[in-house]
Amino acid sequence: MKINKEDLPIAMEAPGTVMRNAAGFGGMAVAFNQVPKGTDLRPLLQGLSNDSCHCPHWGYILQGAIRLIYDDKSEEVAREGDLFYWPAGHTAIVEEDVKLVEFSPEREFREVMEHIGRKMAEAGK
Repeated sequence: MKINKEDLPIAMEAPGTVMRNAAGFGGMAVAFNQVPKGTDLRPLLQGLSNDSCHCPHWGYILQGAIRLIYDDKSEEVAREGDLFYWPAGHTAIVEEDVKLVEFSPEREFREVMEHIGRKMAEAGK
């Protein structure tokens, strides 16, 4: 099974941001995300447990850098060329325009993306 990243459906789009994803990869969702410097995901995750993402992610940073902030208050920066595993209980701030590929369990990923969609719709009102 394979798909070109450009063929992934666009789930969210905003200035400088394109988030593409699809489910059905052996119980995992696959995503290709492009997000601009300065994007702070914390407001979009407010209302979830600990105001953080409860979905683990595995992936690769193609370009840029993103700072992860974990529920235990520890932080790390994932940069271009890094393979990553982000366990449940995190949020993030984009430090440099980032492009990344990630794989996540379908159910948890769907829950988080639906929540983010609702937060973006509320902000657009």
